[in-house]
Amino acid sequence: MAFQKAVKGTALIGGGAIATVFGLSQFSQYRNKHGALVQVQAAEAAPVKKDHLPTREQQILALQTSGEFDVLVIGGGATGCGCALDAATRGLKTALLERDDFSSGTSSRSTKLIHGGVRYLQKAIMKLDFEQYRMVKEALEERAHLLQSAPHLSAPLPIMLPIYKWWQLPYYWVGIKLYDLVAGSQCLKSSYVLTKSRALELFPMLRKDKLVGAIVYYDGQHNDARMNLAIALTAARYGAATANYAEVRHLLKTTDTGSGRQRVCGVRCRDVLTGKEFDVRAKCVINATGPFTDSVRKMDDQEVPNICQPSAGVHIVMPGYYSPDNMGLLDPATSDGRVIFFLPWEKMTIAGTTDSPTDVTSHPIPTEEDINFILSEVRNYLGADVEVRRGDVLAAWSGIRPLVTDPNSKDTQSISRNHVVNISDSGLITIAGGKWTTYRAMARDTIDAAIQEHNLKADSCKTMGLQLEGAQDWSPTLHIRLVQDYGLESEVAQHLASTYGDKAFEVAKIAQVTGKRWPIVGKRLVSEFPYIEAEVVYGVKEYARTAVDMISRRTRLAFLNVQAAEEALPRIVDIMGKELNWCEQKKKEELETAKKFLYYEMGYKVKTDQLTDRSEISLTPADIERYKKRFRMFDKDKKGFITTLDVQRVLESISVQIAENTLHEILNEVDLNKNGQVELNEFLQLMSAIQKGHVSGSSLAVLMKSAEENLRRREAIPVDRSGGGL
Repeated sequence: MAFQKAVKGTALIGGGAIATVFGLSQFSQYRNKHGALVQVQAAEAAPVKKDHLPTREQQILALQTSGEFDVLVIGGGATGCGCALDAATRGLKTALLERDDFSSGTSSRSTKLIHGGVRYLQKAIMKLDFEQYRMVKEALEERAHLLQSAPHLSAPLPIMLPIYKWWQLPYYWVGIKLYDLVAGSQCLKSSYVLTKSRALELFPMLRKDKLVGAIVYYDGQHNDARMNLAIALTAARYGAATANYAEVRHLLKTTDTGSGRQRVCGVRCRDVLTGKEFDVRAKCVINATGPFTDSVRKMDDQEVPNICQPSAGVHIVMPGYYSPDNMGLLDPATSDGRVIFFLPWEKMTIAGTTDSPTDVTSHPIPTEEDINFILSEVRNYLGADVEVRRGDVLAAWSGIRPLVTDPNSKDTQSISRNHVVNISDSGLITIAGGKWTTYRAMARDTIDAAIQEHNLKADSCKTMGLQLEGAQDWSPTLHIRLVQDYGLESEVAQHLASTYGDKAFEVAKIAQVTGKRWPIVGKRLVSEFPYIEAEVVYGVKEYARTAVDMISRRTRLAFLNVQAAEEALPRIVDIMGKELNWCEQKKKEELETAKKFLYYEMGYKVKTDQLTDRSEISLTPADIERYKKRFRMFDKDKKGFITTLDVQRVLESISVQIAENTLHEILNEVDLNKNGQVELNEFLQLMSAIQKGHVSGSSLAVLMKSAEENLRRREAIPVDRSGGGL
């Protein structure tokens, strides 16, 4: 009876909501259908792209010698690069400066979703908020564009919403159907309801008890850092002078002869890599610096109030076996009211995000509290037979979401979920807020405002329908040609095709011969990931200038597995050193900086903190005796500790060779008091932490267990067990 009432009530409310949304959606579709045709034609009329990508040195020279630019963008995130691409394709003389690397901030630390925002639609309907509705509608339109403009970097992803109470089924069904309806003709695929048995068939890790069924809807997913880079590279090919590691020191101003007012006319810039400073003049300067919005606004006017309210979002990465290959999960109401996504990504599983106030910093650090919160929420949705272990967190990061208050609004305290374009008295244009999915629309609105404010002569927006770097000749079967033409492993070929699109052939051409029967070319950086050495060489052509650029944004190793990234670092630094003519001291500095980045910003510290010299040993007497016996196999001299020499001796006896520096690193993970040796107590703490699930994948534990098993197999068989003898 209660269920019937719930269905009837939801149907009445949902029916009214659907009718309202349908009317708005039809009107919006009618208006946008004609606009889209015009914009696609405009994209076809965009300036001719350069065949060859300018080098960074050529871009820096262009910034110094090209005279006055029409538009100068500060910030190389998704929005900043989007502004540069929009301006360049309209025929405006464009420059872009980024003080770090492209996508080094928030744009590489997202949930990797291209979405309209299911929860925002819910709020729009419940509160009859037309602005929220418009934001969702725009985001869904931009979602379709982003999937089409870079199909190699993005794809639709089904996301499951598990239902554990009967009344929630019609409630959520209406909400998800409204989401489809608002998308209109740009709906990726229609949502559908699953029975309990079918839901468990598609997502076998799901908690079974009290499960009623599930609803599946579709959003997009992408490789965020590579998408950001594709936008930057496309802007460069259309003539924009784009430079990473180019820091804005201060704004340049001139007095307007007509009004007598001070007007922004450019910036003082410093090449971070060489230390050289120079001026870049421009008719219009755009501030697209995300969380650092207020710092640039204060360069213009020290008295201006802050509009950015930064919020930290932490994500964690776990092994791929925690989720199906092609099905995500949405927890719509966590224990504290937040939303958690649990998604397959790059053959791993990503979970997040949290949402908590934070200070603005270039180096946000994930906290143990946030990691444990995410793990706790994941446990609520996975079956009892799936042990969610802290030690299975392979990487963790924090991204700062730049929420803003609208300075143009009367209510300056209310946070705007949409983007805000603000023009200061001196003509500085600030674009802030918004979301990754709507970067193109944000850029369009910003350049429209720039043209109007500064009387620039330019065409209308041309980015709708414009394909990004690598998309033009990409096809879903491109990886087959890479295998057939170059002799790459299938997994490596698929990775190259989905990362570089039609530029994958350029990477394959410079791939080194392996010396094996198969694969013919393509030496991997680490065995368990499809990244190859040729990508490091190609990454330098894509403006990578540090080892951190390579492990985090050209490849995504740091975001997938911090230990694998650390393992690949020496080879990456060697290759980059050859390409960029680094001396030995520079290579050493790059290695240390990258290790520091992994340790603090990518969760290595919170991972290693799981094993400390205060860790409790909670092992049974039988386990303690078993591990002591294993330890003594290495500690032949009964010293009470083992060193690299002890481990090397045992490995040599079973014909296994490991480089000495690698052994030092393996022992250093467990050497809590850092005295160059692993004591029995430290080893027992390690084994206890592994049993409790706080630590996983310990190289020393795996090595010692493997050696013990090998030694046992090599023991001589006693005569009485060998079938006789003299």
